[in-house]
Amino acid sequence: MKRLIFCLALAWSMLTAAPLQTKAQVNMTLTPRQQGLSAIAGLEAKGDLQHLYTAIDEGLDNGLTVAEIKEALSQLYAYTGFPRSLNALGQLQQAVADREAAGKKTDMGQDDPLPVPAGFDALKRGTDVQTRLSGQPFNYQFAPRTDYYLKAHLFGDIFAGKALSESDREIVTVSAIASLEGCDPQLAAHCQGALNMGVKPEELRSIPAVLQARVGETEAFRCRRAIAKITGEPFGEGQPVDFSVWPKGKFNADYAQYFIGNSYLAPLDAQNGCPVNVTFEPRCRNNWHIHHKSVQVLICVAGRGWYQEWGKPAVEMKPGTVIAIPAEAKHWHGAAKDSWFQHLTYTTKTAADASNEWLEPVTDEVYNKLP
Repeated sequence: MKRLIFCLALAWSMLTAAPLQTKAQVNMTLTPRQQGLSAIAGLEAKGDLQHLYTAIDEGLDNGLTVAEIKEALSQLYAYTGFPRSLNALGQLQQAVADREAAGKKTDMGQDDPLPVPAGFDALKRGTDVQTRLSGQPFNYQFAPRTDYYLKAHLFGDIFAGKALSESDREIVTVSAIASLEGCDPQLAAHCQGALNMGVKPEELRSIPAVLQARVGETEAFRCRRAIAKITGEPFGEGQPVDFSVWPKGKFNADYAQYFIGNSYLAPLDAQNGCPVNVTFEPRCRNNWHIHHKSVQVLICVAGRGWYQEWGKPAVEMKPGTVIAIPAEAKHWHGAAKDSWFQHLTYTTKTAADASNEWLEPVTDEVYNKLP
């Protein structure tokens, strides 16, 4: 008990955020190359040059060419401005030089030739691209010059480049706009545009996971919310909790099959008897399950969630709520619809042959009845 109290006191004193993951592959849908494009775009838009350098270096290790990254960063000047684009290109140039000095292999790729071919009609090409991306003809009559720039320059001159496919370009654009504050209408439009330009639904849904691991929680939250709005999928509107207090940890891959939604684990010196911090995104919950021959204790530390035993009303959990779950009790716990949720968990009165039994999911019919 003294060890547990010490661990809880130590955990409460944590004031630094968990470091961003630096491994390129964080999900099984986007390829490592696509994940590199997403991470680079998000970090460029955020202006995080330190992590951008790392993302560029890892992207080059995972199938991206220098020409492809140059094209992505050049395209982004139209969305994030020349200062961020030029700073990012400087990081790319430095990464290439450092790799050469270290003797690392770097695929330079093939830059698009300049000038553009004779007879190229940027306005015509851009109008076609913008129409396909928007799903309908688009004319910004309020500002005709801006309408021309969008068609002739962005979707004409820039999108005509061959270094990136149109779907690659939308992965880049969605990731960057999600990393800019106050651009929700444009983000929603490009989430739909990504689908129109060949990004698969499961690829689009994977972008927030990359942003979450490489760019930031807020950026991932914006992206996930925008995708939910255009796909009609349920999504809680609650803001993320402050992960600088309770670290979110790593994606709960080993137990993902027993959860609806994404959860994350941060062991707090668990090997020495301390609890584990479990983070649930909005609407995430685990399946009904039973702890045989052990008592599980839950301590809510952030956000809002629910605990329910079979045959009993659900109990709302807020910071400070403590629940001791009797051995053999069938139960589930998870986040509210509109909030992230974090709880500490540990087991006590555990027999040598204790075990967990995972059962059926908590259906939407049951879950949606909760406020």
